[in-house]
Amino acid sequence: MKDTIITLLEGALDTLKRQGVLPADLSPTIKVDPTRDKAHGDYATNLALMLAKPAGKPPRELAEALVGALPESRAVSRVEIAGPGFVNFFAATDAAAQVVRRVLDAGDTYGRSLTGQGEKVQVEFVSANPTGPLHVGHGRGAAIGDCICRLLEATGHDVTREFYYNDAGAQISNLALSVQARVQGIDPDDEGWPADGYRGGYIIDVANAYQAGETVHADDRHVTAKADPDDLDAIRDFAVAYLRREQDLDLRAFGVEFDVYFLESSLYEDGKVEATVEQLIAKGHTFEQDGALWLRTTDFGDDKDRVMRKTDGHYTYFLPDVAYHLDKWQRGFTTVINEQGADHHSTVTRVRAGLQALEAGIPPGWPDYVLHQMVMVTRSGVEVKLSKRAGSYVTVRDLIDEVGRDATRFFLAARRADSQLTFDIDLARSQSNDNPVYYVQYAHARVCSMQRKAEAEGQPFDHGLAMESLALLEEDQEKAVMNRLARYPEVVEHAAASREPQQIAQYLLDLAAEFHTCYNAVKVMVEDDAQRNARLALGLATRQVLRNGLDLMGVGAPEEM
Repeated sequence: MKDTIITLLEGALDTLKRQGVLPADLSPTIKVDPTRDKAHGDYATNLALMLAKPAGKPPRELAEALVGALPESRAVSRVEIAGPGFVNFFAATDAAAQVVRRVLDAGDTYGRSLTGQGEKVQVEFVSANPTGPLHVGHGRGAAIGDCICRLLEATGHDVTREFYYNDAGAQISNLALSVQARVQGIDPDDEGWPADGYRGGYIIDVANAYQAGETVHADDRHVTAKADPDDLDAIRDFAVAYLRREQDLDLRAFGVEFDVYFLESSLYEDGKVEATVEQLIAKGHTFEQDGALWLRTTDFGDDKDRVMRKTDGHYTYFLPDVAYHLDKWQRGFTTVINEQGADHHSTVTRVRAGLQALEAGIPPGWPDYVLHQMVMVTRSGVEVKLSKRAGSYVTVRDLIDEVGRDATRFFLAARRADSQLTFDIDLARSQSNDNPVYYVQYAHARVCSMQRKAEAEGQPFDHGLAMESLALLEEDQEKAVMNRLARYPEVVEHAAASREPQQIAQYLLDLAAEFHTCYNAVKVMVEDDAQRNARLALGLATRQVLRNGLDLMGVGAPEEM
């Protein structure tokens, strides 16, 4: 309907240009939006207000000219001018109701498009250090990152999901020392415990598995424990593999999978870190000072220059990040999205500056970042801080075990990434309309119940009769549902372009609200066959769009609640 109105307005503009009312070279962007108050129509445009100045006419006078020049259309029942020059469009019932036909015909593909034209996009998300279970912050990154991937795929992009393992550096050394201490019978409270050791109970599990000589099957390797308490390298390899497997199991329980697992250690083994340093030196953007090698990042917008190689010869953390992203560019990803925690905010400028300093043809502002804020978990109004397994934080597995995968995913992705999130366990567990995921899923289940009832009463849905009777959907509540259904493709496209899956969550809540209101106000199982089937069709179309949207959130669509 929106596209139809835009086409009508384009026709009116062409007519007014030919008549000399508007300049011939005028090419405005026509904006048409759904109205908030249905008493003012279904859609409205402020086009007359936008064009009043170049036309040299009062907005309301220009609005009258626009309405007079509109081509005839059976899709619009009437057009009104409101206020200073807004033009309101009332959709004809039979035209508006055709969205029901479109939804049912398209099925699972309704809302999907090819706007991405097959563009290769890489989305890196989670990327947790393999030093412990995934915490709730990783869970939020997993939910948001996976939803972004689903949205991009739904709009025709060729998406690669990538997990970057920081399996090199001080944190891995601390992990190995922690496991070795446990193997040797040292507790965190003992004097011999490593200064920066990991204290969670999972370290005991790793140590026991190592001593038992277990074999761990991680995503790209199989490691058998040597059970030698003095072989720190063997302990390190086993511990990393063990915790990578644990994280993979956490992600599978969360419904998240990856196409590529990239190891930080491979950047060193393949010489890519050294090659990046040599290229930066060759381009003249480095200098030595106080025995360290610096990168002149201030040339590229940073607030101060950064150390690349410390006086002890070790590289700072952002140098392998630059090498890693150069590798992404060389793999052909012109669009890269990094979904990370807000604590990575300071790395954005540095990584981009390092990439510009390489002078490798990488555009400024590449890659894109989506940064999520922290999550606070509460129960009975009190913050939950500790996990029996992790010892110092709440894990993703804790939440899944408490409230289920669907509620966990929906809650973590249903708010803007840049807003802090309070995860209320009691609310997520409740079967009430206050629980957003329950509210949406209940709308889906309600339609399934309607369909079962119709079949039980010997009045199964008649698709042919329903399609012939869509014009009977005349109630205001029915029109509200149909208008919401019609907006879904646009919401998907906008959510994908802005990398904001919470737009899908909000749309689903709005659609569920419109449907529940309609269900309570309009009786479906009426005697008239045509009316009943038209209303069943509206319910089935609503169910389809709810299922499509929930799938983009990675959330199930139950048939019974």
